[in-house]
Amino acid sequence: MRIKNSFYILFLAGLISAGCAKNEKKEETASDIDGKIFAKEIAVLASDSLEGRKPFSAGEEKTIQYLKTEFEKLGLKPGNGDSYFQKVPMVDILSKPVGQLIIKNDKGSVAFNYLDDFVAASRHVKDQVKLADSELIFAGYGIVAPEYGWNDYAGLDVRGKTVVVLVNDPGFFDSTLFKGKTMTYYGRWTYKFEEAARQGAAGVLIVHDTKPASYGWAVVRSGWSKSKLYLDSDDNNKSRALVEGWITMESAKKLFQLTGVSDTLMIAAGKKGFKPVLLKARTSLVVDNTIKKSASNNVLALLPGADRKDEYIIYSAHWDHFGKGEAINGDSIYNGAADNASGTAALLEIASAFTKQRKRPSRSILFLSVTAEEQGLLGSDYYASHPVYPINKTVADINMDVLQPFGKMKDIIIVGKGQSDLDEYADEAAAKQGRTTRGEPDPSGGWYFRSDHFNFAKVGIPSLYIENGSVSVEHGEEWGEAQKKDYNDNRYHSPADEYSASWDLSGIIEDMQLLFNVGYKLSNESTFPGWKTGSEFKAIRDKSMGK
Repeated sequence: MRIKNSFYILFLAGLISAGCAKNEKKEETASDIDGKIFAKEIAVLASDSLEGRKPFSAGEEKTIQYLKTEFEKLGLKPGNGDSYFQKVPMVDILSKPVGQLIIKNDKGSVAFNYLDDFVAASRHVKDQVKLADSELIFAGYGIVAPEYGWNDYAGLDVRGKTVVVLVNDPGFFDSTLFKGKTMTYYGRWTYKFEEAARQGAAGVLIVHDTKPASYGWAVVRSGWSKSKLYLDSDDNNKSRALVEGWITMESAKKLFQLTGVSDTLMIAAGKKGFKPVLLKARTSLVVDNTIKKSASNNVLALLPGADRKDEYIIYSAHWDHFGKGEAINGDSIYNGAADNASGTAALLEIASAFTKQRKRPSRSILFLSVTAEEQGLLGSDYYASHPVYPINKTVADINMDVLQPFGKMKDIIIVGKGQSDLDEYADEAAAKQGRTTRGEPDPSGGWYFRSDHFNFAKVGIPSLYIENGSVSVEHGEEWGEAQKKDYNDNRYHSPADEYSASWDLSGIIEDMQLLFNVGYKLSNESTFPGWKTGSEFKAIRDKSMGK
């Protein structure tokens, strides 16, 4: 009898032990995400009451206070000392060139008209700037990329001069260079301006070309005809080139003709060993600026880690949209339901799921809702350049932007697939859902550089950004692609981007669960994911980590 009792006790202990192990295993993947919090939050965030969530408006104040209250309800701590807010100082500059852009030499001159032939602006916080008799230099793609053995500025002194550069990178035309059709950051127009400023150029003119730019001149014209928001800096942006702008391809050809240079030079610029060319012409331009200063806010909430609390995982999503604008079909409120009330609502549901875990994550989790993404990723740019927590202690950023109500998908798109070790984390999480991952269909468009995760990548933090898949479980790929096209054609950045209680959240729920599981795994590890060999961000991370 005693033997039987002993056996029974051991048997029960084994069952309890197995049950605990099973629960612990379940604990690692259970996310408590069912879409209920998402539905509640997006209904508020995309409502007319928040007036389109535009920075510097009454809608901003309502939005950030709402987010603060929701984070407090979850028991999350203020993410910036004793505050849930990080002030983001900005300057609004409406730049307008005075007259034509005239380029001349001893053979004659060419004159370009504003908006039709060129656009130009200045980030300098100054009422008027003057580019005076500046020498022009064709600097190819304007790239300095040591890892690709490429330096368009080698041996070149461009101080006080104006550089003319091409959009995209050499890989667009030659698949053996850079990453082929997959645009690197060196191809992004923002990089061209940054690098020219680092080289000391007074002016920068990017030659527009529709295919490598991935958009027509009308997009450039429209964007540069309006005022622009920039981060306000201590030096009033004097570290930037005096004038930044674009010229049309036709204008570039006229410039080359004036200077006696063949436009085949643009083809030669994509070959290794290309040397910059002095164009033997000069230009002058006056730009008038109308300046307004203000400040917006990032919203931050922290879940402190259990035993590695000085290491951080960031979940990010931008809260802003366009506020009130031109009425379309009688509606003037740009609610931005998908873009990006959806990401912000997901941020809150994922935050809630982390607070419900029986075992607190080893690492700290920062839930960061940033401002002014629609104005140029400014809120995330400010955080990355003014981090509350050390960059070299930040493990990863997981960004959420535009989650779509198209139902369950068999696939999921990793934007910038091939950049970092986070791909494998997403692959594993997707496989557990019976899904597959793939890269974006058109990597030449540089989509990895167009949402907030990119600013974390720029300072070396591995960053994951997913997009809705296309292969619908219920309807197939053609239908899935049609839904994306319908959104882009009819609702994107318009008052029609509204939330409905009829949204099918099943796919969004799976995406939130996937992103939760990626972050949960990262939050309980001791290793740091890195950038893959060939990534333009690897050297930055290695340096910050002391490698």
